[in-house]
Amino acid sequence: MYHEDQQHPEHGPLAGFTVGVTAARRAEELSALLQRRGAAVLHAPALRIVPLADDGELLAATKEIIDQAPDTVVATTAIGFRGWVEAAEGWGLGDPLLARLREAELLARGPKVKGAIRAAGLTEEWSPSSESMAEVLDRLLEEGVDGRRVAVQLHGEPLPGFVESLRAGGADVLPVPVYRWMPPEDTTPLDRLLDATIARSLDALTFTSAPAAASLLSRAEDRGLRPELLSALSHDVLPACVGPVTALPLQAHGVDTVQPERFRLGPLVQLLCQELPARARSLPVAGHRVEIRGHAVLLDGDLKPVPPAGMSLLRALARRPGWVVSRSDLLRTLPGAGRDEHAVETAMARLRTALGAPKLIQTVVKRGYRLALDPAADAKYADA
Repeated sequence: MYHEDQQHPEHGPLAGFTVGVTAARRAEELSALLQRRGAAVLHAPALRIVPLADDGELLAATKEIIDQAPDTVVATTAIGFRGWVEAAEGWGLGDPLLARLREAELLARGPKVKGAIRAAGLTEEWSPSSESMAEVLDRLLEEGVDGRRVAVQLHGEPLPGFVESLRAGGADVLPVPVYRWMPPEDTTPLDRLLDATIARSLDALTFTSAPAAASLLSRAEDRGLRPELLSALSHDVLPACVGPVTALPLQAHGVDTVQPERFRLGPLVQLLCQELPARARSLPVAGHRVEIRGHAVLLDGDLKPVPPAGMSLLRALARRPGWVVSRSDLLRTLPGAGRDEHAVETAMARLRTALGAPKLIQTVVKRGYRLALDPAADAKYADA
């Protein structure tokens, strides 16, 4: 298992970090990948998928394709393509639909879609190596679409610019909506995730679809919390998107995101394994190496879980390493502590116990506390 310095491989690279998951589909897979690398996961689906088997739009699009064959059909997702064929079979239109698809130039966005196409007894004409809709669009426009009839199997969200570009090129585009994204019926888990993001209880928040990002922003707006959410995602909680299309709703609000080069779950998790440890504060304290993570501390490579109040104190001390921080200043960092400075002493005692190295934090009589920064490091942080 990977570890940042390879000296303590018993902890995953995400140990001590909390990652939020907004996915509705494949959430278990993403959560398992994160947990396998040591992360704590907070999951709340930002939306739900509503199949359109009983929906007039899909039935109308299917009948239109059967009545007037398309020249090209673009299949974007395996689950969507399978759902379309199954719905058509339920309506008694399975064979005529497959006959029309067999006649058309069939383009598949990636290997999973190719598998779904072949399982239906069809063969794709072409599939991009990048699994990118942009490459599919480039191919279609290079071939020329003027006067051609192109059916596009949508995957629950608009494809920004895709349909518009085809129409601008002269194509007659028939969207095939296979399922829709809707807000979750129970918003309690989503509200919990939103509150955790704003409270900075998360270190990263993952998005695997644009509608999930839009839904979280919409829920924050409904609760009057959108400015707080945007502030958290812009400064403290790392927003990680599976690809550039997913990031669009966040970018529209000025939020920068990180994205893997390959738009898949595995590379998304690997990106977090690089980004989160790189963002952690690491200091030489009392002869030890202290790395401050989301809900834990790596002390010389050993993971030490720390209560939330203790993490608040530790971060306050680490903001000015080696400097004395007063009890009153530390009290302000404690959530719901009130005005009793005794709360600082209680939280500090628990923090020292959790760390198991009492000399890391020095008590400065009548003044407060300080991190016992190594003398060699003092000069570096003297003007911090």
